[in-house]
Amino acid sequence: MDEVVRAVASYIALALEVFAVFLVSLGGVRAAIGSVHALLRGRGTAFVSTKELFLGFASWLVLGLEFELAADIVRTAISPSWTDIGKLGAIAVIRTGLNLFLERDLDKYAAALRSAEAEPSQRP
Repeated sequence: MDEVVRAVASYIALALEVFAVFLVSLGGVRAAIGSVHALLRGRGTAFVSTKELFLGFASWLVLGLEFELAADIVRTAISPSWTDIGKLGAIAVIRTGLNLFLERDLDKYAAALRSAEAEPSQRP
């Protein structure tokens, strides 16, 4: 029975990892297309355009990291050894740190984007 649960957990973890790769890839493709579009329209250096691209891509990265962490948790949840727990702890710290910095940047740039969008409406 233990082997069946391990196998199911392994497949679930694999599915989560595949979905995470899909999300990050989708975000990368959208950011690349948006970058090319902005450059062709001559908006490649505009603050709003580049920050919008960053915010969109960073959001996809954060979501992908969350699914990767979930996959690691599922993989380790079934009868973990101390080595497995240590590896999960290290991975969780690294991915949580990445998430923390990305989300902090997202908040900072979202606020800057909102203020940049509000400025033109305040001018006469």
